[in-house]
Amino acid sequence: MTERAKHSPTGAETTLDAAQREALLRRSFIFKDLPQDLLAGLARITTTRRIPHGQTLFQQGDEGDALYAVITGLIRISVVGRAGKALTLALLEPGDLFGEIALLDGLSRTAAAEAAADCMLLVIERATFLDLLQRDGRLARHIIELLCDRLRENTDRLSEFAFLDLNARLAGQLQSLSIAHGRDTGDGVRIDIKLSQTDLAEMLGVSREAVNKQLKSWSAIGMLRVDRGFITVLDRHRLAAMAQAESGETHASMTKGAGMAKSAGAIAEKTGRKLPGSMGPSNGKPSARR
Repeated sequence: MTERAKHSPTGAETTLDAAQREALLRRSFIFKDLPQDLLAGLARITTTRRIPHGQTLFQQGDEGDALYAVITGLIRISVVGRAGKALTLALLEPGDLFGEIALLDGLSRTAAAEAAADCMLLVIERATFLDLLQRDGRLARHIIELLCDRLRENTDRLSEFAFLDLNARLAGQLQSLSIAHGRDTGDGVRIDIKLSQTDLAEMLGVSREAVNKQLKSWSAIGMLRVDRGFITVLDRHRLAAMAQAESGETHASMTKGAGMAKSAGAIAEKTGRKLPGSMGPSNGKPSARR
């Protein structure tokens, strides 16, 4: 069991001057367009905290009391379902912020956060943040935009789970990881995060065995190489094409289906015949099926 992280004593906090704090906040899309005076005010209410590798910052269900930004290290965000199965939602790197939902509503955390490496975090406590939020509507507008973007991301993720098969989802995940954490090695792009097959399975919500089978298949055809937990993408174009092809086929299938439904509806309207289960012309109730 991981140990719960505690607030660092004042003397243990790493010195980070105002300019560095502002620069870190500016790297986040939520604060990047803030006026300088508001950004400076936000930086003044921040503190820093160190979290060692493997330590839990907060658990799913804990009270939300702060917003965090990653200064150094890597934070794993995950949830656990009723059956006890863990799902990794995101790996957050320097410049990323998290904890915004619980910070705003004060309710329990919707996910857990654990240090996947030694970390230093910038912290904004809820009470001081809300005070600033109430004083300046410009910050409130930025928060609204953030939540809208996160909602879109969640919708996209749900679409992937609903319509894409494992090949496309795994290819897309590896492509994203290679862009965010990749290093050119001459023969390919090495993802500089040590990922177990269980880690990848949790990100996709599938079994470790399914990920293992697919990675072996791709290794056999020379698309990637797995070496002691590190994945090197050897054929980036083929990986990208695999993710896009599956997504494109799904979109084309959905579009074709929608077009057929539209055409059938037009024919029914011209002939005066109703499609099975369609709405009646006058009473607004579904017609009876035979």
